[in-house]
Amino acid sequence: MMKVLTMLLALATPALAAVSDPAEMLRDPAQEERARAIGRELRCMVCQNQSIEDSDAELARDLRRIVREQVSAGRSDAEVLRFLHDRYGDFVLLRPPVKAATLLLWGAPVIALAGGLLLIRSSRRRRATPVPAAELTTAERARLASIEGGRDA
Repeated sequence: MMKVLTMLLALATPALAAVSDPAEMLRDPAQEERARAIGRELRCMVCQNQSIEDSDAELARDLRRIVREQVSAGRSDAEVLRFLHDRYGDFVLLRPPVKAATLLLWGAPVIALAGGLLLIRSSRRRRATPVPAAELTTAERARLASIEGGRDA
């Protein structure tokens, strides 16, 4: 029972990690929801695989503050994202734009999948190909005959 509780607590911890500070939140619920939606599109550059809304890193807090300032100033979602993209580059976006510099990033899953399929296919072919039996030497035949003769007795 203790293991189950520990596992549930471990799974719930990331969800509780970035609960926004009430002082950080916008007064208008609609603007706050917009800011959160924008924040879910931005990568925490410290955690790297979390949005700034899910991260408790100091840089993520700073980025959340910037997003909320921009939303409060009346900027559109696209303008806020462009502002942060211009400032921090493609890496700040959880879904970077498809362009020459990011083609490998976008193509990596397809390349990995194709490589895995080719590996599976080649291993199956190797297993399916029968290995020809080697001819026995005269000494090996005599030894085999003596072993088989001893088994029948």
